[in-house]
Amino acid sequence: MEINDQERWARVKGRLKAEVGDDVFSSWFARMDLEGVNNDTVRLSVPTRFLKSWVQSHYGDRVLNCWQAEEGKIQRIELTVRSAVLRTNATKPAANGQAAPFETRMAKPGADEPRQPGHQSAMTNDALGGSPLDARLTFENFVVGRSNTLAHAAAKQVAVARRGDSVMFNPLYIHAGVGLGKTHLLHAVTWAGNAGGERKVLYLTAEKFMYGFVSALKTHTALAFKEALRGIDVLVIDDLQFLQGKNIQAEFCHTLNALIDAGRQVVIAADRPPTDLENLDDRVRSRLAGGLVVEMGPLGEELRLEILKGRIAAAKSHHESFTVPDEVVEFIAKSVTHNGRDLEGALNRLLAHSKLTGQPVTLEMAEREVRDLIRPQEPKRVKIEDIQRIVARQYNVSRSDLLSSRRTANVVRPRQVAMYLAKTLTLRSLPEIGRRFGGRDHTTVLHAVRKIEGLVGTDSALADEIELLKRQLQE
Repeated sequence: MEINDQERWARVKGRLKAEVGDDVFSSWFARMDLEGVNNDTVRLSVPTRFLKSWVQSHYGDRVLNCWQAEEGKIQRIELTVRSAVLRTNATKPAANGQAAPFETRMAKPGADEPRQPGHQSAMTNDALGGSPLDARLTFENFVVGRSNTLAHAAAKQVAVARRGDSVMFNPLYIHAGVGLGKTHLLHAVTWAGNAGGERKVLYLTAEKFMYGFVSALKTHTALAFKEALRGIDVLVIDDLQFLQGKNIQAEFCHTLNALIDAGRQVVIAADRPPTDLENLDDRVRSRLAGGLVVEMGPLGEELRLEILKGRIAAAKSHHESFTVPDEVVEFIAKSVTHNGRDLEGALNRLLAHSKLTGQPVTLEMAEREVRDLIRPQEPKRVKIEDIQRIVARQYNVSRSDLLSSRRTANVVRPRQVAMYLAKTLTLRSLPEIGRRFGGRDHTTVLHAVRKIEGLVGTDSALADEIELLKRQLQE
């Protein structure tokens, strides 16, 4: 490579730094290398797809103008993602004049090609490493029932909003147990929000958010990662309970605040309410609780029946001969009660048996195939964490309050009730229960148990509360 090309590149970088400032330059251009100059084309490379997508979308014209100021004949910039292969073949022209892998032209001002609807959102998802979306999880395929009506309505409101509309619920926080439909709603919001191409909607699992942040730190593009996230119109985060690490949580908090303060929408799902996410910073939990918090409850029998009918209709569109008698549908809806994934699993077993053996679906066959999914007789194994969570919710305190040393009346009674339930509903010993309640002595637990036992006999309101709590824990 001729030295004068490198000298020109050094002068171009000087121009860029003067125009955009040191901070922006270090984020976007410090790791950009010159691969070669060929006639009217400059070939540059960057280390990540994220940098490539962002630079060509936001700084393409500026890079081209800076090169033209140094060398008037330059007409286009080609940007590639560096790899060992690209390094080796950087100076070789691609076969048949086609662009090399990952190579994308930066058009001159005014020469942009027409974009398809949703192009910008698709680019943003790709650049930021958005988590994959399931094409089946749309609003059209979501079955609404009493336990999820509010969550569905709120999600639909977010999805149909337009850029510039006032944000009604921010953040929208949906929590539910496994297999009750929260991820379905989040995918539906993302699909519907991106459909018009007007807004940038990004769906990320907490794991993907953590991975993206750590990768940005390793490649020295953290500032760029933050700027890109904060340019999203609707940020959708799933499985927030898995968000770990003080630095990552701090960055999530800053991003959350920046988006909400800017009037951008945030939608979050987790397996428990914000107050029960003890691993999150208090500031994050407070901000989450300040939005609309919606719980999706267990699937009732009617809802399970409608879900099954919808799944059977979808299966028949691909397998015309697949027929499930009404008595079998009703049997599964009544017997498979845990969650929607068990329902789908049951139906998949019937379909597989029917297709592989050629035998029709019968009630006898269904009873045999799904017997391990039927768990009505099995008593639920109650966990101390569940007791603490449900008691805290019932008495409007946090789980951390129950574990703390606070002695105020509004905390002492719920703590004693929780210890009592832990002793009566689990096989844990008094010392172990004490350890799980902030490291207390077993005599403290024994005192709480005896106290509640004595009160239950004289206080009918407390007795009713405890029965309600037991039913919730054993559902």
